[in-house]
Amino acid sequence: MTGAARDALAARLRAAGSVFAEDEADLLLDAGDGDAVRLRALVQRRLDGEPLEYVLGWAAFDGHRLRVTPGVFVPRARTAVVVEHAARRLQRYDRVVDLCCGAGAVSVALLARVGALDLVATDIDPDAVEVAAENIGDRGIVVTGDLFAPLPERFRGMVDVIAVNAPYVPTASIATMPSEAREHEHRVALDGGPDGLDLHRRIAAGAGEWLRPGGSVVIEVSVAQASDSAAAFGAAGFATSIETDDEVDGTCVVATLPA
Repeated sequence: MTGAARDALAARLRAAGSVFAEDEADLLLDAGDGDAVRLRALVQRRLDGEPLEYVLGWAAFDGHRLRVTPGVFVPRARTAVVVEHAARRLQRYDRVVDLCCGAGAVSVALLARVGALDLVATDIDPDAVEVAAENIGDRGIVVTGDLFAPLPERFRGMVDVIAVNAPYVPTASIATMPSEAREHEHRVALDGGPDGLDLHRRIAAGAGEWLRPGGSVVIEVSVAQASDSAAAFGAAGFATSIETDDEVDGTCVVATLPA
């Protein structure tokens, strides 16, 4: 495609509301791979409002390209704060749970940063589990179920880190989310209950059964909810801290079981 045609594509994307129209145009051109019919189909999907990641079939996260399929939660850059603080607490071959794993983004990033891990990733959404299994491959186990329910018995009381990006959007706030999220991602990946912290409280109540003494939960949260999330873990007997990363605009609570 000529430079003029690329600019014309970027202009169409910009008119449709794209903030990064030039970058999107380049990515769509690459995905079209010289096939004009395929390119037109991809561009139309994007112009119709489908998230770019679903159109491309992949999402970028922490330097990795992860497969995503329609409906599966798209990894956000801010979740790198969970990866950073989980990785600091891990060594090779440690036991890790990637809870509410989505496409497996946290697992893939931790494996790259730390090395081989005894890793189990879980999600209640079978579509997410299918994609996570593809992204993680033979480097971990991916299972379907509600929070801790599908974990192997050998993990009980033995886990070093539980890394979590559980849904934390308050139910009433979903209507105000960008249309790409609220209309395309599965609601189970977004809805955190009335105040957004239903799953945080459930995780706080159950995590101690699975962690080793001194093990930690590292869980993503919004700045506004961080104190309440930390309080839930504190009430369950954890020592807590709130960590932020301005570079990725991410916040997490680190909750450590007393040794």
